[in-house]
Amino acid sequence: MTSGRQPESLVIAGTGIAGLHAALTAARQLPAARITLLAKSSLQESNTWHAQGGIAAVLPQGQRSAGDSWQAHARDTIRAGGSRTNTAAAEALCQDGGARVRSLLESGAPLDRDADGSLSLTMEAAHSAPRILHSGGDATGQGLASALIDAVLKEPGITVLQYAYLTDVVVRAGKIAGATVLMGGSVQHIPADAVVLATGGAGQLYERNTNPEVATADGVAIAWRAGAALADLEFFQFHPTSLDVPGNPLISEAVRGEGAVLLDSAGERFMTEYHPDAELAPRDVVSRSIMRHLQRTGERHVYLDARALGRNRPEFLAERFPTLDGLTAKHGFDWTTEPIPVVPAAHYWMGGVRTDLYGRTSVEGLFAVGEAACTGVHGANRLASNSLLEGLVFAERAVEAMTSGLIAQQLETSDSATHPAGLRPHELPEGRTTPFNRHELQHLMWEHAGVIRNSAGLETAARQLNAWSALAQDSRTVRDHEDENLLTAARLLVAAAAAREDSCGAHYRTDSPGEPTHTAETSRPYARTSA
Repeated sequence: MTSGRQPESLVIAGTGIAGLHAALTAARQLPAARITLLAKSSLQESNTWHAQGGIAAVLPQGQRSAGDSWQAHARDTIRAGGSRTNTAAAEALCQDGGARVRSLLESGAPLDRDADGSLSLTMEAAHSAPRILHSGGDATGQGLASALIDAVLKEPGITVLQYAYLTDVVVRAGKIAGATVLMGGSVQHIPADAVVLATGGAGQLYERNTNPEVATADGVAIAWRAGAALADLEFFQFHPTSLDVPGNPLISEAVRGEGAVLLDSAGERFMTEYHPDAELAPRDVVSRSIMRHLQRTGERHVYLDARALGRNRPEFLAERFPTLDGLTAKHGFDWTTEPIPVVPAAHYWMGGVRTDLYGRTSVEGLFAVGEAACTGVHGANRLASNSLLEGLVFAERAVEAMTSGLIAQQLETSDSATHPAGLRPHELPEGRTTPFNRHELQHLMWEHAGVIRNSAGLETAARQLNAWSALAQDSRTVRDHEDENLLTAARLLVAAAAAREDSCGAHYRTDSPGEPTHTAETSRPYARTSA
């Protein structure tokens, strides 16, 4: 396909909010195209489905909080993102937010409402006004995904393939020509002149993480093998409050937004020592502060105290956070009467496949949206509740580009403009013959490339990662492909983290003086290629 033509065959990989919305939008705007939606597991298994927190957006006049504006939302996004936020991407995200919420409502999304019927708006950390919408209190992702899945299954123009795992894209003469899919134990090739990577994140890189098992960095690894540019891979967000039990389930940002505080083992509030906004500081600040506090005390976890939230109305926690109320009870905690143990855990990758503001990568016909992509909108630290909105906004924009026939790459591809790590597609160390298992990799990454980093630890991680090898080509289950992608992503992340010697946002190095910066500049690419 040449530039100026709409795609005739479109493959979308991923069934979180970005993939589902891209499929629905494409079915409506590209009625002549053959649209195939790939679900790696079931349609419901995605980071979106498991998202507790809300979706941030500024609604039209008369529906928004007093004094709020999309410009204020953009300022909050830029401020939280450190020195790396792409201002144009942040403005696009926030300006389009109200329209995307309307599209959710049109798709049947059950957003929570106040007694008077108006959409309910709440506050979260680092937001300057209440603008967070929820579904089912603390089951927002499930509510939104359920509505979008229902809409997709009713759309005759979308072919849905469940348990269909995208292993690679086919590139010919620098353009997308198809997709390679593992399904039912066999490899299938789907012709396509456009592919959308909506494959989600990479929480499974780390020992402690809040992500489902499917979050294995597939999109980044596939794009890297295809020759696409990547960006900001050193910036991985660790959520401050996961419950310190096996699996590290997330305790939503919204709990602190309602007024819960962090305590140490002595029952003392400590976040005021680290930041004037205390528990409502940006996520990177809170996570880093918790880890530094634990290093000082030698303890395993801190505590989240939500008892005051139900002091005047004991049923408040169960009504506002029904999922979390059941979760804490399942693990033997009564959070209405006792603080609960929490620790930071890997949550969201700000870096990913480098795209413009329409999801276009440096490979013609290859798009990336959602967590797999990097527009620079999150900078070095994502603002709470911006991820679901990002999936909607940039999925819509990607289909807009296809509808307009704007498929050709628009990114700079100068060979001289490479990341300081010097890595280019296909130039990572190939690894030796030492096999590895996922748990070993996760432990290594948590210890040496986690919340707090330094040169010695990153060198240790790089040395071990380069000693490991992917599994033999004759053993190619989905798990094998996932592990290979995790190893690739781990090497890329560690190389990027080693190359960035300063602390910035979620990338914090103890061997770099001073605190991470929190001012805005345009996102810098990880590697630019001529594909």
